[in-house]
Amino acid sequence: MITTIANTIRGLAADMVEKANSGHPGMPLGAAEIGAVLYAEVMKHDPTTPAWPDRDRFVLSAGHGSALLYALLHLTGYPLPMEELKRFRQFNSKTPGHPEYWEVPGIETTTGPLGQGIANAVGMALAERMLAARFNRPDHTIIDHYTYVIAGDGCLMEGVAAEACSLAGDLQLGKLIVFYDDNEISIEGSTDLAFKEDVPQRFKAYGWQVLNIDGHNPEEILKAVEDAKADTLRPTLIVAQTEIGHGSALAGDAKVHGAPLGQENIVALKKTLGLPEEDFHVPTAVSRFFQEKQEQWAQRRQDWESRFTAWSNAFPELRAEWDRVMARELPTDLENSLPAFEAGTSFATRDAGGKVLTALSPKLPELVGGSADLAPSTKTYVAGAGDVSGGEYSGKNLRFGVREHGMGSILNGMSLHGGFRVYGSTFFVFSDYMRPSIRLAALMKEPIIYIFTHDSFYVGEDGPTHQPVEHIEALRLIPGLHTIRPADANETAWAWQAALRRTDGPTAILLTRQKVPTLPGANQEGFMRGGYLLYEPEGGADLVLIATGSEVSLALSAAEKLATMGKKARVVSMPCREVFLAQDPAYISSVLGPDLPRVTIEAGVGSGWYQLTGPLGLVISLDRFGVSAPYKDLENFFGFTPEAVADRIKTFFKW
Repeated sequence: MITTIANTIRGLAADMVEKANSGHPGMPLGAAEIGAVLYAEVMKHDPTTPAWPDRDRFVLSAGHGSALLYALLHLTGYPLPMEELKRFRQFNSKTPGHPEYWEVPGIETTTGPLGQGIANAVGMALAERMLAARFNRPDHTIIDHYTYVIAGDGCLMEGVAAEACSLAGDLQLGKLIVFYDDNEISIEGSTDLAFKEDVPQRFKAYGWQVLNIDGHNPEEILKAVEDAKADTLRPTLIVAQTEIGHGSALAGDAKVHGAPLGQENIVALKKTLGLPEEDFHVPTAVSRFFQEKQEQWAQRRQDWESRFTAWSNAFPELRAEWDRVMARELPTDLENSLPAFEAGTSFATRDAGGKVLTALSPKLPELVGGSADLAPSTKTYVAGAGDVSGGEYSGKNLRFGVREHGMGSILNGMSLHGGFRVYGSTFFVFSDYMRPSIRLAALMKEPIIYIFTHDSFYVGEDGPTHQPVEHIEALRLIPGLHTIRPADANETAWAWQAALRRTDGPTAILLTRQKVPTLPGANQEGFMRGGYLLYEPEGGADLVLIATGSEVSLALSAAEKLATMGKKARVVSMPCREVFLAQDPAYISSVLGPDLPRVTIEAGVGSGWYQLTGPLGLVISLDRFGVSAPYKDLENFFGFTPEAVADRIKTFFKW
């Protein structure tokens, strides 16, 4: 029956791509047996209850082969009707070109950028182990599932996969099983053009179990899964020798990777496979097979529900905690846990952030994360909370090593799995290394928290390689990402609160290396609206100064200098421009003033600020790379002193 299912998948995939006149038939034709074995014989899932918490996860890392996944979801009974297969890659279909998270229940993550999927799967496998450590009890196992992946040559060429898989071996994620669709073909031709490495040896060096099979042999596929499960300490790479476009006239040819077969070749393919020429044909035997399977799958899920009920009765407090974290609800008294900082004190906001995280962590067992080997600098290590390591998953501190790419994607996988609120940290300049995963987090609306420290040229002596300039605006360009740059310690606490309250997308919190004063007049309600009036001079203002982060205190000092020139300035703190611009016009006008000249001050590229200043306002920014020197020298050099700012404003407005 598996061969019949695999051939049915081939026919459906070829028809989908042909009807759309767009797509990638080669991988679905080549990996059909792998998909058939996983969904028919291996995976623990129930299409009638797709969000079942203890389901096995499947990730199609080679997302261009989406027709394979859509065929499997349709055949096994997920809510993906045949009409949607016929609308493959069309406007508003449920079958887009690459799998999109929860567009159809059963799609566990958005894949397409190669390497991201397998790295997400590492996060899912890690979340499974950590969730099991928190909620399983003797004689009451409610979390015990596997994460399966199909990855191709392209996925394993990408650096993000190397970073994530290296960490997976170190963490002994034995419930992660990856099928490597080793067809030795990429878009340009044979992989030998640029990829001659010994992949099995590389993964053995990572600490993985490596198995080799014929990827078209169902018995070998099933046996490999059994052998993978037998090794509980090592993730497994199953190297499956396959033929791209298997069964078609273009089998083994790079041309079949990303173009329709053509009607003549499809007729020949179906003849070879023993299928009728009818488009989108599903044999009755295949339909009956999966109808019977659905009963088995439902029974397995119901058995789990019985165990879950018994666990709930035995551990009602654990059940209450389970319900809360799975719903991403915050404790009602969480705000009371936030530290408050007195005006007049001074803190680097990274230090304040560390104090906030330490205060919040005991209240939020689900809050876990770490850094890319920079915790002493980013202040994101929670003392006493325990480390996560191979075989020990009850801790809260994750050691990602110098793997920013992998960290971002693993965080996505953990969040997608459910049960955790996750954060990752590094120097802000290295957000460039994480941009693909940040973008995907925003696309999937996952509430990841990014802590980026050393947020401007005030990094100082480390020089331009470590001084972020364009990065602030670059993050703001990502739709759905909230970029928060708090002005002081109290705003840093509120930034954490805002990020935790958010459940519909990621948040980046940008923190200083240098100390900044704790400001009088900081307003939590206004902060949550993205921007607020921090200071208003008596008798009304002649202009408004808008600033973020460390430049807010600079704006206050510049306002004092302007007062000596006879000009009175309102000062606005705008920690999150995206949130502020989404407020109602009346609020925006009340903060900025309806007709005041506007000046923005931020130590980064200023192009985005013109939407607030208009053509008649002034943007004080840093539109060049930095310099290696003590930050006090750089303040003077770049003109970020109260005197220089005031003089520049005076010159610009010709006062």
